[in-house]
Amino acid sequence: MKAIILEQAWGVENLLYKDIDTPNIEKDEILIETRAIGINPVDFKMRSIGAIIDMLYWNNRPVILGWDIAGIVTKVWSEVTNFQLGDRVFGMVNFPGAWKAYAEYVAAPENQITKIPENVSFEDAAATTLAALTALQALQGNVKPGERVFIHAGSGWVGHFAIQMAKHFWAHVTTTSSAKNKDFVLSLGADEHIDYRSQNFEEVCSDMDFVLDSLWGETLKKSVHILKDGGRVISLPDPQSVEAISDVAGSRNIDASWLLVKSSAENMMTLAKMLDSWIISPTIANTYSFDEMREAHSELETGRTVWKIVITL
Repeated sequence: MKAIILEQAWGVENLLYKDIDTPNIEKDEILIETRAIGINPVDFKMRSIGAIIDMLYWNNRPVILGWDIAGIVTKVWSEVTNFQLGDRVFGMVNFPGAWKAYAEYVAAPENQITKIPENVSFEDAAATTLAALTALQALQGNVKPGERVFIHAGSGWVGHFAIQMAKHFWAHVTTTSSAKNKDFVLSLGADEHIDYRSQNFEEVCSDMDFVLDSLWGETLKKSVHILKDGGRVISLPDPQSVEAISDVAGSRNIDASWLLVKSSAENMMTLAKMLDSWIISPTIANTYSFDEMREAHSELETGRTVWKIVITL
């Protein structure tokens, strides 16, 4: 099969196209013929950090990046009962942990994958994985009907899913973005918009029940001050920033925590239902072919892409 591998870290030129063996499936796994791949900022960040690649893959070469896939089941382990040949499936595979998604075939544990609803394309399914799972795991069980929720970077990868989910949970949503994305975040259901370039959110917001932070550092510190006593804040994921606010959070009984998203078939089934009923919908900024992975990474690295990027096979 064709795969994109790394033999060394750093630039996009190190994303190499090679023919390698199709993976064998192990107990409780299925083999998926990949039709679409979702890529995320974490992909190029990992590509650029040689020490992390060596640590995770010293004895597991070749290095293949990526977690977000959608495709068709082509082989099933004998003990797998939830899937059969020909099923359209999607999921975030082995996160956190070994990457393997930049390939024509991917072996995936059945407890990390679910079926794609009939009315959902491979592209939309692949786009509704890591970022959507992050939003769901941050909000589900943490947001109650009628609560005041503040979401940083509402037009971003996680933010645009989080707004839709928070509204589904019947929350009142305030979010930040640039002025050019105001109409977009309001169309997702946000009740209030703050232009982060011209307004200081900590000066115009107060009495929030919950904050979803993806910007860390000083932004997280300021976010504590817009929460009511007993409020909650989740940072994605930055334990050091959470530690830095522990004193002030503790003095006001604020629950401050950080979240690292994890693969979950149960959560993927929730996302599938949300997609099927139009509760959430991904916004795709650009679509590239598999042969254009370097170009896709280059776009991600500009930092100017606010929506999802998808690779098709």
